This record gives sequence, structure tokens and C-alpha cells, in this order.
Amino acid sequence: MIKITFPDKTIREYKKGITGLEIAKGISNQLAKEVLSITVNTEIWDITRPINFDASIKLHKWDDAEGKKAFWHSSSHLMAEALESLYPGIKFGIGPSIENGFYYDIDLGDKPISENDFPKIEKKMLELAQQKNNFVCKDVSKADALKYFSDKNEEYKVELINELEDGDITLYTQGNFTDLCKGPHIPNTGYIKAIKLLNIAGAYWRGDEKNIQLTRIYAITFPKKKLLDEYLIMLEEAKKRDHRKIGKELELFTFSPSVGLGLPLWLPRGAMLKERLENFLKKVQKEYGYQQVSTPHIGNVNLYKTSGHYQKYGKDSFQPISTPQEGEEFMLKPMNCPHHCEIYKFKPRSYKDLPLRFAEFGTVYRYEQSGELHGLTRVRGFTQDDAHIFCRPDQLKEEFLKVIDIVLYIFKTLDFKNFITQVSLRDKEDKEKYIGSDENWEKSEDAIIEAVKEKGLDCTVEYGEAAFYGPKLDFIVRDAIGRKWQLGTIQVDYNLPDRFELEYIGKDDKKHRPVMIHRAPFGSMERFIAVLIEHTAGKFPLWLTPDQAVILPISEKFNDYAKKVLNILNNYDIRTIIDDRNEKIGRKIRDNELKKIPYLLIVGEKEVENNSISVRKQGEGDIGEMSIEKFAEFINKEVSNQIS
Repeated sequence: MIKITFPDKTIREYKKGITGLEIAKGISNQLAKEVLSITVNTEIWDITRPINFDASIKLHKWDDAEGKKAFWHSSSHLMAEALESLYPGIKFGIGPSIENGFYYDIDLGDKPISENDFPKIEKKMLELAQQKNNFVCKDVSKADALKYFSDKNEEYKVELINELEDGDITLYTQGNFTDLCKGPHIPNTGYIKAIKLLNIAGAYWRGDEKNIQLTRIYAITFPKKKLLDEYLIMLEEAKKRDHRKIGKELELFTFSPSVGLGLPLWLPRGAMLKERLENFLKKVQKEYGYQQVSTPHIGNVNLYKTSGHYQKYGKDSFQPISTPQEGEEFMLKPMNCPHHCEIYKFKPRSYKDLPLRFAEFGTVYRYEQSGELHGLTRVRGFTQDDAHIFCRPDQLKEEFLKVIDIVLYIFKTLDFKNFITQVSLRDKEDKEKYIGSDENWEKSEDAIIEAVKEKGLDCTVEYGEAAFYGPKLDFIVRDAIGRKWQLGTIQVDYNLPDRFELEYIGKDDKKHRPVMIHRAPFGSMERFIAVLIEHTAGKFPLWLTPDQAVILPISEKFNDYAKKVLNILNNYDIRTIIDDRNEKIGRKIRDNELKKIPYLLIVGEKEVENNSISVRKQGEGDIGEMSIEKFAEFINKEVSNQIS
């Protein structure tokens, strides 16, 4: 017999070799129909895999990320089986699950494929799914795996196998398709009821531009057709909210190939929006005792070697810049924290000086591959709302809690109501990719977990997702149409203070190491604004929007009165413009509604006589006539309520 511990800490005994599916059946037949994968201790398994030792388990259904991952990973194998059936001789790269669905990279040789072929591929996938073929796992030797895929001329699989250890290789088979895979998978293809191929793209093998370009097919599947229908409606809404489309319509930002891929150019209205967000956070930070600093856009290569970033991310950064001085190299700044460590070292520090909180809206540069660039969400140059807190170990928890408070205030002000948090910890088995001692890692991880519990946050724990220098807490927001975005992050770091030999003199007159907290509530300004655009569909909160009101004269003879209204509103710090085009008032209203300006102020003969304005709210219609001063008070009160 073995002991199985459930998430609620109850323990039950089962015969050795019990599977997750059998455990689910013992609880209820309905659960057995819905369970898709199982976590055994810290690993996610097939629910049909025997458990032969005492373990803690968690069963995953569709609503769980782990359940979806297994479902979509299995679906990628189903798509590969359909493709191999329709296009004999094609070769396969990798086919992972992703946040929404999955993809498979394939080498079609000289066989053409386009989105016009999607219906027949979907039809074939459904046909194969209805066969309810089991996903069967088989352990194989490295030699046998190499022979199997070499005989099929699958050079991409052979390359992957050559990098694996003998004794750690498994193949999965369903129907007539066998793939190199670690799993996990759902029990059989019959779970897959609804299928949609989404798009087709090029992707370099293993993400290297020097390698051959494969064809990547993106798709998504569901256990019910209703879920697919809902997803397709969401996709249509997402197209309307696309920040690239709205950013162009509202004249917020642009890109120029002459400047370079992935390097955004902020237009006046977008720069105003970005500046207001920065000023908002600066005000909050000032209340929490942060000091603004500013660092260069480049740094000596040795700075990033000291921090460990060069060794970890050097290949993903822009190439070093050589100077006329022999042997001297600089890099475009890939992150701000090493610079802030040097600011800390500027002079001796006492325990009385701590905590020190250095904040900077620092622009950093990372070389993202051209195929990975996407609007403002994936760029090569971006501004982080970065700050680094240097504190004593006894101050760590309190400082961490204060950062959580800042993030929660930002989310409340910007109406991000639906969010969860994720504690990202070190991989328990593979510790080679992390720097620092076990003792420091344990202290860091314990501090984060305690802070999250104290705040009562809805939280998941992920092993292996920590930064290379420390664990972190990520805030994952659901936007207005249900999509998830990772925004704010807070990280605890004992390691960079060690690497930079940071010190403070304690009460005992001895030297001690400070602890470092990295935090960025927005993450990057570019990505945050992209998410904000799509969350609000471009209808920004009144305090943030570039233009709060537009004055619409009914005809040219009222332009002078419109300028008078503008001057008065400017004195009340209300951001206002005039649309004095020689157009009919109906056209002006429609055009400015599309620009998503919150308030439209119509002025004509009646308004001139009454020294007033007629107010129309964007998307809602007429509010009525009021004095200019009353409108100003109305606006300022609304702004005050939004950011109180």
C-alpha cells in the first residue's frame, strides 16, 4: 500500500500502482471524466501513469493551467498525425503547448500549405480524434530512438535526441503517429471535441536565424464546441482591441524601419500618456520614500560580467560596442540593477541609512529576434519602471509588503480587478542555472511566501520559474475580455549584493550584506501601455487620457468663443483641444467619438449667449448644458475620484 496526500492534506491509502484516473474514479465518475493530468509531488504526469510510492497529488481539470497544458500538448500530436497523413514525407520540429493553444514546427519540403488548407486539416484531426486512440508512453534507449527517427529521415528529432541522456527518453504513440516527448498527455484523442487552426508563420529551427526556416502552424482545441465558439468571439473582440490598430488610430506610437525594428517612436499623444503614467508612479513612490536616480544607456561589459547578466543573457543582447581604447568594450544597457548597485557603493552605508530605495524609468535594450517582435509587447528597446530596495534582512518582509501595496494600488486605480499572483521558486532538482547559496535562496523564498500569505493573495507556486539570481512574485492580470497578462513583478535577491560586495555597518560596528529587492509594478512601460490599450479598448481613465475634452464649434463664427472656453479650461488644468474644421457638427461628433475623447463640448449661439457649453460624454450621449466653471469642477472631481 502507498499513502496519497491530497491538496486539503487528507491522506488515503491505495494499492501500489494506482493511477490518477483510478483515484479520480474513486471520488466520482464525473471527476474521472473531467480530469486531464495529475501533479505527483512536483511533477506533472499522465493520469494513466502508475504511482508506486507515497506522494502528494493534485488532479487537474480543464479550468487548471496544468490541465489545459496536457490537453493542448496532446492536441499538437493529433495535428502532427493529421499533417503526416495529409502530407506524407514532411518532417517535424517541436510542438509545444502555449498560453492559448499550441503550435507545431514542420518542414514541408516542396509541399505548399496555406490557410486555405486549414479546413481539411481540421476535418482530418476531428476524424482521428473520434477514433479515441490512447496516448501510450514507452521508455526507449537512446540508440533505439536514434534508429527510429533516422529511419524516418527526421533529422530535427535526431538532433534533439543527440542532446538527451540515455535512460531519460520516452516516445508517445497515438494511432499511427509516434513522437519524441516527455509528456504528459490526456488518456486518448476522444477528449478533443472542437478544433480551430489559427494561423501560419515562419520560425527558424531552434530560434536561430542561421538555421533553416520551418513552417509553424498555430491552433487551439477544446473539450466542448461551446468553449471554441466563446473563444472565437473573444478573438474577434481582441482584433478590435489590438493595441497596434488603436495606437495608430489614436496617434499614440509608430515604428519606422529607418529607425530599426522593435524600437517604438512615441507620438505626442502617446508620449503624454506615457509621461502621465510615469508621473503617477513617481508620486506614489515619493510617498513610499523612493529616491529618483538616472543611469546611462550603456555600461562597461565588466559591469554585467560582475552581475552575471553577461554570462546568462549575453547572446540575447546587442553585441558589445568597441571603443578606440584597445580591449575596452561597452554594452547597451540590458538591465538597470547593476548600475543601481554601483550607486549604492558610492559611499559607505550604515544600518541607519537602510532601507534605501532607488527608482528609475530606465530604458534598456535586448536583441529580440525579428520574428518574435510584436507591437509594444515585444520590442528591442523599452523603459522599465525599475526600482531597487537595499535593506537589512530584518526589514525584508516589511519592504516586500510595501511593494505589494504599491502594485495593488496601481491595479485598483487602473481598474485591473481580476488578477492572481505566482510565486516563482528555484527548480528543486536542477540548481545549476541559479547563482548563490542554498541558505540565501531559502531565506528569499520564505520571505516571499510569508508576505503573500499575510496579504491573503490568490497565489500559485511554480518551481523552476525563478530569476537566475532570486525568487520572485509575479502579478498576472486578466483583462476586460479574459486574457491573462503578466505585469508587475517583485524579486528578492541576496546574490547581487554578494557579487558587488555591497556592505553596511551594523549596530555591532561590523560589515554586513544588505538584501536587494527588484521591483517593477508596470514591468515595462511599452508592454504595460499595450495591455492598458487593449484592456480599455483605447477608452482611458479620465485622469490618464491625453485629451480630456474637445470643443466643437457649430460653425466658424463660434471659433473665438471656443478659444475663450479653451483658455478657461486650461486654467483649470483640463487637457482640451478645439476641432475648428469647416465640417458639419454631426461629422465632428462622429470623428471625435472615434478618437475616444471622453467629453465633447458643443458651442453655438445659445452657448455664447449663456456663457456655457453643451456637454456630451463619449459613448453615452448628451449630459446637458452647464457653465464652463461647473464643467471644470465636474471633471476635476471625476479625476480626483479615480486616483484617490
